[in-house]
Amino acid sequence: MKAALISIGDELLIGQTINTNAAWLGKELSAMGIPVTTSWAIYDQPGDIKESLDHLMPKNQLIILTGGLGPTKDDLTKHTLTEYFDTSLEIVPEVLERIEGFFKKRNREMLEVNIQQAAFPLGATLLHNYQGTASGMWFEKDGCIVVSLPGVPYEMRGIMNDEVFPRLKELFETQELYHETLMTQGIGESYLAQEIEEWEDAVRADGLSLAYLPSPGIVKLRLSSKNGRIDSDKINTYFEEVLKRIPKHAYSIGEKSISEVLGQLLIDKNMTIGSVESCSGGTIAKELVKIAGSSRYYEGSIVAYSYKEKENLLGISHDDLIKHGAVSEEIIAQMAEKGRKLLDVDVCVSTSGIAGPDGGLPNKPVGTVWIAVSTEKRVFKICLNFGDNRERNLSMTALSALNLVRCEILGLNS
Repeated sequence: MKAALISIGDELLIGQTINTNAAWLGKELSAMGIPVTTSWAIYDQPGDIKESLDHLMPKNQLIILTGGLGPTKDDLTKHTLTEYFDTSLEIVPEVLERIEGFFKKRNREMLEVNIQQAAFPLGATLLHNYQGTASGMWFEKDGCIVVSLPGVPYEMRGIMNDEVFPRLKELFETQELYHETLMTQGIGESYLAQEIEEWEDAVRADGLSLAYLPSPGIVKLRLSSKNGRIDSDKINTYFEEVLKRIPKHAYSIGEKSISEVLGQLLIDKNMTIGSVESCSGGTIAKELVKIAGSSRYYEGSIVAYSYKEKENLLGISHDDLIKHGAVSEEIIAQMAEKGRKLLDVDVCVSTSGIAGPDGGLPNKPVGTVWIAVSTEKRVFKICLNFGDNRERNLSMTALSALNLVRCEILGLNS
């Protein structure tokens, strides 16, 4: 069985909205053993919708459309599909009652355009939407199933989970795939491949598929099995080998963030953390507080961006700043140590660097970042260079800093 995705909406094509629906659908369908062979984004125009269906229906057994089912005049998908499948619309009392209840519960007036959302194509299968007002539609023609869903992500996912996936499982005997992911930080894709070359050969010889999924500061390793969940223990055993082989970089089996893993480690060790940030400007603090329950270990942050604030907030001497510069081993160590004492925490991480795109020097090019981790035992310092992209530098600084804290707690830094 092959599937195609059609994402409808002008906002997707002009870059105003990121197409998260296609990514989620691809992942979930793949896990069911239904490969997505095509994914298109198109304008919300009748001609474009019909042309896409004409092209894709003969080649696929499943097509999922998302978007264009709202109450406004520019949402044309339902009317277009009604015409395409040569049927007509009629009000469905059950849907109308649910929509009325939706507005009554929110104490909002129900308009005529909302009433029209209860109109449904004759002959199609109704897919209930319990999170919104636009119902999904299921058509069948010439051996192809065409499913139309609202573009609002949580509504689309709700209908897929409640209505579509159960139907697909009943209709088709798909070969369920099983995926698991290992998270690594601070090692590039090519270096990682070199480090685990023999391991990779063993994995592939054992009938598993391996994919490298790189992003700034992170490389995910994904192992997949066509045998389904029965191979979960085998995959976990392979990943445990990588955790032991490169513990500085491999930090989680399963798609967890470094801040989530570090947070649990701090809880387990009954430790508190704070941060002193210059070039990262609060990015580390933001990553830490993303995790629910971070108040159990996170005490706070000092953002000392300028020389003046490094002196006033941290007590670093003006002479030291002039002599060494803010982006230096001497200053970064003081920032971490003074921050640990001021914030009264067990571990404090500090950053100072040249995020760019300007401000580089011959001996300190753009992308140079010093990171220090202070504990009661010592101050660990490291200098890294992340290149000349400011946004990427901020993200990679935060990821590297959090991973260095993890490694320092575990005694992995040297």
